[in-house]
Amino acid sequence: MDKQQLRFALKNHLQQRQSGVQDLPPAELREHAKRYLLELHSHQSQVSEDAVADVIDEMLGLGPIEALLRDETVSEIMVNRYDQIFIERAGRLTDSGLAFSDESSLRRVIERIVLPLGRHVDDSSPMVDARLSDGSRVNAVLQPLAVKGSCITIRKFSSTPLTIDDLIKFDSLSPKAAEFLKLAVECRQNIIISGGTGSGKTTLLNTLSSFIPSDERIVTIEDAAELRLQHKNLVSLEARPKNQEGKGAIHIRDLVINSLRMRPDRIVVGECRGAEALDMLQAMNTGHAGSLSTVHANTARDAVRRLEIMVLMGAMDLPVFAIRQQIASAVDLIVQTARLNTGQRVVTSIDELTGIDGETLQIGTLFARQRGEHGLVSQGMPARFAAGQPPELQEQLTQTLMG
Repeated sequence: MDKQQLRFALKNHLQQRQSGVQDLPPAELREHAKRYLLELHSHQSQVSEDAVADVIDEMLGLGPIEALLRDETVSEIMVNRYDQIFIERAGRLTDSGLAFSDESSLRRVIERIVLPLGRHVDDSSPMVDARLSDGSRVNAVLQPLAVKGSCITIRKFSSTPLTIDDLIKFDSLSPKAAEFLKLAVECRQNIIISGGTGSGKTTLLNTLSSFIPSDERIVTIEDAAELRLQHKNLVSLEARPKNQEGKGAIHIRDLVINSLRMRPDRIVVGECRGAEALDMLQAMNTGHAGSLSTVHANTARDAVRRLEIMVLMGAMDLPVFAIRQQIASAVDLIVQTARLNTGQRVVTSIDELTGIDGETLQIGTLFARQRGEHGLVSQGMPARFAAGQPPELQEQLTQTLMG
C-alpha cells in the first residue's frame, strides 16, 4: 500500500460510525489510527512505519510540518506552496525536502491550526495571523491571493529564551555594550529597538526587559504574545482581530491607552506599527520612563522618521516640529539590529537622542559595529543621561563608554 491508499483506508475507517472513535481526545485518536494502520501493515509487508507516521501526521496532525515543529534546531517554517517547504536553521534558509500531498491537504492543515484558536480562514477571509499554544506565530494566506498556492509561515517560539550572555557569546553584542544596555534599563531610559524583519528585535526586547527590577509593575502589549518575562508583577495584553462579522477588534492603540489605567511602572510594546506610537511617546513622557518598544527601520535616523509617520497616523493635525519635540523628549536610546548575510543577528549601533536643533533631531552614536571589527565598539562619547544618575552609576557608565 502506498501513502494514498493508506490515507484512503484511514479516512474510511474514521468515517465509520461503528468505529466509535469520533469522540476520542486527539492523543488517543492518533494512537487508535496508528494501531489501525499498523494492523494493515502486518498484512501488507510493503507498508513502512515511516509511511504510517506520515499519513497520521497529515490526516490528524499538521502533516510534514509536524516533525519540523518538534525539531528544536528549526526556528522558522515557510510553506511557499504545498510541495515547497523551506526552513530556517541557525540563521540559514534551506529547502526541507518535505511536501504536502496536494493543495487540499495544506488547506486542511491551515484550518486545523487556526480553528482551535478562534480564528477563521476561507475564500472570503483568506489571510490570518494566529498564535499557537506554545507561542509560535502563524501567518497563512490562501490561494488565489497566494498566486502559486496557499502558503503558511510559522515563526517558532523558543522554549529557552536567550540571555544577555547568549547574545555576547553569539557576538550579537560586545560585553561593554551589553553592560551599557543593562545600566540604561536600570536607569529607566526609554529604548526603541529598530531593525528589519527577522533581525532579532523581539529577542533583544525580551532580553532587555529581563533587566527591569523585580519590584516594578510591567504591562506588555503585543499583536501576538511572544515576550517571556519572568517578573511576578506582570500583565500581558494581546490585540484581537475582528470576528467573522467584522466586529470586536481590539487594536494595539486601544491596549496602550488602557494600560495607562493599570498603574504600570513600565510599558513594553512588542512593536509600534501605527497610531499607537503617539500614545506610547506620551506615556514615556508622563511618568512611565524606562519603557521599551520596537519599530521596523534600517537605521536610527530611519527609526526616527518612522516614528514621525506613525504619530501622524494618530494625529494628522500635529505639526512636524511638535512631533519631533515629542520624540526628542520621549526617546532616549535607539538600538539598531540587523540580520547579516551569514544569518547572524547582531546589534549594529546604539544611538542616543541628544536633543533638537532647529527642526533636526540630534543623534549621537555611542556604540557602532565597524566593518572588520569584532563586536560593537564604543565611540568614546559620554551618555547624556549619565549626568542625572547617582555618582556610582555615573562612574559605571563612564567606565563602560570611555574606559
